[in-house]
Amino acid sequence: SCQPSTLPIDRSHTSFNQDSRIQSVIVHYTQIDDAQSLDELTRPESQVSAHYLLSREERDGQPVVYALVPESQRAWHAGVSHWQGAQALNASSIGIEIVNLGYADADAQLPLTERHWQAYTPAQIRTLALLLQQLVDRYQLPPTRLLAHSDIAPGRKVDPGPLFPWRHLHEHYGLGAWPDEARVSALLAVPGPMPSISEIQNLLLRYGYGLAATGVLDTQTRQTLQAFQLHFRPARYDGLPDRETVARLQALLEKYPPRN
Repeated sequence: SCQPSTLPIDRSHTSFNQDSRIQSVIVHYTQIDDAQSLDELTRPESQVSAHYLLSREERDGQPVVYALVPESQRAWHAGVSHWQGAQALNASSIGIEIVNLGYADADAQLPLTERHWQAYTPAQIRTLALLLQQLVDRYQLPPTRLLAHSDIAPGRKVDPGPLFPWRHLHEHYGLGAWPDEARVSALLAVPGPMPSISEIQNLLLRYGYGLAATGVLDTQTRQTLQAFQLHFRPARYDGLPDRETVARLQALLEKYPPRN
């Protein structure tokens, strides 16, 4: 019998029960310069990649956005990761690497709060905002899915660091999550004791961080608090719970209720 040369596929029916593979965007810094970054993210032996690399050096007056991995493909940027119940986020995210040295090598053994961090250039942030707006629109990403590498891997990663302007991106470009400052102030004005460590851990879990609710201020909890502070309270990121950190967390959960 004769077999057809191509497999006939009926495409006349489409299921509504689907969504995009892309569920989040993860922002990183490279910790090396432009040339080294481009080499590291494309060399087979490095075993790391990202969908986009944003240069620090400028060409024709603006940084260069290198598209290194098609958005349809999985890039190797997130590593061991967790957010809002999902793990191994390489499979469901877009990775953006920004050329930034992070902190000086001489500071590597210092606490994060004592390290000297490199600022991002205004041109980098303007260019990044345009890229992020395209990605958020394309994949209809909610604000709580625009994330730092440190958010999805607390303790293991600290990029893009305390000088990354999350608040600026939110207020000037409508990108990402940020608590309502008036609500934070109102929560701080309410007298009462600090929530327990167990309650703080559950708030962090509800927002999306991956940690065990032990009821103890252990290393994992401190690292998770530090990751939260790097993103939402960069004036203080020592990993210790305090009223403002809790108020910011509560305000975020009010503004962006977790999905069931």
